[in-house]
Amino acid sequence: MDGFISRDKSFYRTFFKLTLTLMLEQIVVLSVNLADNLMLGSYSETALAGVAAVNQIQFILQQLVFGVGNGMIVLASQYWGIGETDPIKKLLSIALRAAGIIVAVFMIFVSVSPEFVVRIFSKDPGIIAEGAAYLRIVRFSYPFFAATTIVLGGLRSMERVKPALIASLFALVINCSINFVLISGRFGFPELGVRGAAIGTLTARVLECAGVCVYVLAVEKKFRFRLRDLKSRDGELTRKYIRVSLPLLTAAFMWGLNTAIQTAILGHLSDSAIAAHSISSTIFLFFKVASVGAASAAAIITGKTVGEGDMKKLEVNTRTLQLLFVAIGLLMGSLLFAVRIPFLSVYNISAETYRLAKTFMLIEATVLLFMSYEMCTNTGIISGGGDTKFVFKMDLVFIWGIVMPASLLSAFVFRWPPEIVLICLNLDQYLKCIAAFIRCNSYKWIRKLNE
Repeated sequence: MDGFISRDKSFYRTFFKLTLTLMLEQIVVLSVNLADNLMLGSYSETALAGVAAVNQIQFILQQLVFGVGNGMIVLASQYWGIGETDPIKKLLSIALRAAGIIVAVFMIFVSVSPEFVVRIFSKDPGIIAEGAAYLRIVRFSYPFFAATTIVLGGLRSMERVKPALIASLFALVINCSINFVLISGRFGFPELGVRGAAIGTLTARVLECAGVCVYVLAVEKKFRFRLRDLKSRDGELTRKYIRVSLPLLTAAFMWGLNTAIQTAILGHLSDSAIAAHSISSTIFLFFKVASVGAASAAAIITGKTVGEGDMKKLEVNTRTLQLLFVAIGLLMGSLLFAVRIPFLSVYNISAETYRLAKTFMLIEATVLLFMSYEMCTNTGIISGGGDTKFVFKMDLVFIWGIVMPASLLSAFVFRWPPEIVLICLNLDQYLKCIAAFIRCNSYKWIRKLNE
């Protein structure tokens, strides 16, 4: 353990085991959306753009649910560090109720006028009609997605990551199978287009949630969670959870809103821009999973180490993790650059959409280099160590103080090309690296929350 970086083989085994498993889980989760994207892309560009618009609203919901779950993970991993599981059960119940409130609000919002929701992201009547048809069905998947995410987060805080991978693989198979049959109408089934894709996603989410619930209630013996635990109340733990989760929840909402505004800005520039961004962002998210997995693994390891109280070990692990984040960013950025042209060959799109998508992916390859360090450091080490307010502060300053003004001016005042607008939309990824480096290596983020 002595030295600048860790020589503890168990540290590397744990990190890479968690990272790789979480990467695979994220890949499978994204594959559910990619299945819709690829199949609809070959079916109709208008259908693709309509679903892409709806996915921006869903992305905000997903980020809020992740914020609720991550707050639970930060606290629960520290309790796991000292071997206590009863507080983790209570935290799971608290997080499920919080996620339920968020889902209820979203379902009411998207149910009042699906057309209005899609119109935020595109003015094209065809895209609005396709998006609204998709949204009317897929909205019913929201409660199942939220419950699955929170329960798997509880397991993840105890280093149980394989159940999430298995559940996600199952959902992918179901979704792809139904998409294949219903989007274009095969084996005598009707051609349903976007409605077929929505039915596939809804069915996959329902069955995925059922499988996860069966695992937690009947298979996972160490956790021993029961339905009666949902009724448990703990005022002090709830207050801790709110204090830790509120900054994460707010940051998640701002990040989700920022991403949705990105699509709205590009979508109001041209229909080719929104289709190109849908394609490029899909493959970008696949390469981003390495950073997401590394950040989640770092949060679990850091939270557990803080809970144990071994500060020397924590400092060595922190330096080692930062070097690993840089290596991951270099690798993923290079891979995205290498595969961009072969990936685009599978799409049936216009020449302008192809040109924009290729350029967008080049830009996003550079974004990956910087995002891998700043995101993993902020959400993995700093938030995992208990300082959940820092991420919120960074987003408030960089996204809303710099990125949004620059992006709106570039798009609607100066009317620069979509490529330049996309660079403006990602300025925060470059700038956050400096703040993340300074904060992380100050070690002022350490918060012992399990006392």
